[in-house]
Amino acid sequence: MAVETGSQRPPGETANEGPAASRTLASGAWTLLKRFLTLREGSVIVITVLTIVYFSATVDNFATSANFKTLLPYFAPVAILAAGEVYLMINGEIDLSIGAVYLFAPFIFYKINNGGVPLIAALILALMCCMAVGLINGVFTAVVGINSFIATLGMLLSLEGLTLIISHAQPVDTPGTNVVGGLTTFARTFGGGTYSELIWALVVVAVLQVVLTLTRWGVYTVAVGGNRLGAAEAGIKVRLVIIRNFMLCSTCAALVGVLEAVRTSSVQPDPAGANEVLFDGISAAVIGGTLLAGGSGTVVGALIGALFLGVLRDGLIIKGVNADYLSFYLGLAIIIAMAANTYVGRVRKGSGVG
Repeated sequence: MAVETGSQRPPGETANEGPAASRTLASGAWTLLKRFLTLREGSVIVITVLTIVYFSATVDNFATSANFKTLLPYFAPVAILAAGEVYLMINGEIDLSIGAVYLFAPFIFYKINNGGVPLIAALILALMCCMAVGLINGVFTAVVGINSFIATLGMLLSLEGLTLIISHAQPVDTPGTNVVGGLTTFARTFGGGTYSELIWALVVVAVLQVVLTLTRWGVYTVAVGGNRLGAAEAGIKVRLVIIRNFMLCSTCAALVGVLEAVRTSSVQPDPAGANEVLFDGISAAVIGGTLLAGGSGTVVGALIGALFLGVLRDGLIIKGVNADYLSFYLGLAIIIAMAANTYVGRVRKGSGVG
């Protein structure tokens, strides 16, 4: 009688079932990876993680808690700036005046407080003044019809000049920070605490992402950016949406200006530094997956874009890279990230992934 050789299999299992299951598992894993990479934030998350791994492996003091605290000023303020800019970029607009608003806010806060107004009330009034700047930008863009690039460029120069005038080109001490023996409650809350700016960034990003995805404000913002004429025919008040987003953008910039002024305990009337902040905010929004053409964007992506810029800048500084090379590498990073986002956008449209 013939004896069957070979491994015994449970009843009903075929010889090809094992390899088939492996292929199915691999196919499922690839599908999940592809869906992740086609998310708006997918490519920048991968790039950011790879950058963190690279610096952690090549720089001794990079992956430490002390360096994380050093990283926060490079990351958290830019995330707030980028979060406000995202709303305008989804509309197909841009605000170049956020650097000037960032510079102007702490000086107007100082002037109002020196007039006898309490700290919190002075802060609110300063934010309202900067919100008015956004209102003016919005009216010039949405009502008068001036291109937002030109309108906000003019506001950038005008507001920087006004800041130099009211400050007499002299630095001032930030109100509420000059107390012997430690930080005041105001200072710890508004930028002086170690993690204060990080908490503000996370709160602002979370709120604006929820607003963008779950409220009419966000739906109208995306609709106006995708098809302005169609949005108007659907009954959306296009001008109001654009003006409102300009005001939001300016308010975010003003908040960052005050937070940074409180953190450093003083503020310098330096337009060059303000312009650098402007470019960082716009770069973070773009790297995070928001399209300059409008119609698509993500606040969470802007947060990750800001983290990427912060990690890159911090890592290069620790490595002792020359400032000229630093600008070169940052420029390359923006180009590479935009190329990745463009490719991901094409894949998303082709695959039907939202």
